[in-house]
Amino acid sequence: MGSIRVAVVMAMVMMVHADIKPQKDFNLQRFGGKWYRVGLAYDSPGFLPYRALLTASMGIVTPLPNGNVNLTMWEQSPAGCLTKTYHYEATSVPGQFSYFSLRHGIVKDITVVDTNYTEYAIVLKNKVFNREYTQVALYGKSTVKYKAFALSRHLPRDSIMTPPPRCPPSPLVPVRGSHD
Repeated sequence: MGSIRVAVVMAMVMMVHADIKPQKDFNLQRFGGKWYRVGLAYDSPGFLPYRALLTASMGIVTPLPNGNVNLTMWEQSPAGCLTKTYHYEATSVPGQFSYFSLRHGIVKDITVVDTNYTEYAIVLKNKVFNREYTQVALYGKSTVKYKAFALSRHLPRDSIMTPPPRCPPSPLVPVRGSHD
């Protein structure tokens, strides 16, 4: 029963975002490596009160031979530097992935919308919870394309941020772990 529910949710999510295409000729091997999340736009009503508290986070994208991805993210929190590990499942479309969120108990989709592999990547994350939520994140250094894309998805201008990096501690030793 659970796998049928996951398949139905995935089909609905993919239909909702059928107009969003991943990076043309997406190359997972070139996409692997260290990325900093330097920008974030999110249409969740719970996001705005915490906007000023967020900082940039660092992640390591590890491509797997089967096309899946492991992502390890380090994020600053009041408790210190947290490690989050995600396992993204490849879809039939290069640059599109899905994963099951333990925190929310639902499948979320990830699309690498635009990247030059060395300077920036714009990533769209979508989930259908009690309503549809969209998050646009910029990985890298440039914010121009990220802000324009977030606005094109009708995210409020005050929900778009580019926080300063503060994590992980040096050397890369997580203080505390968690998993989404």
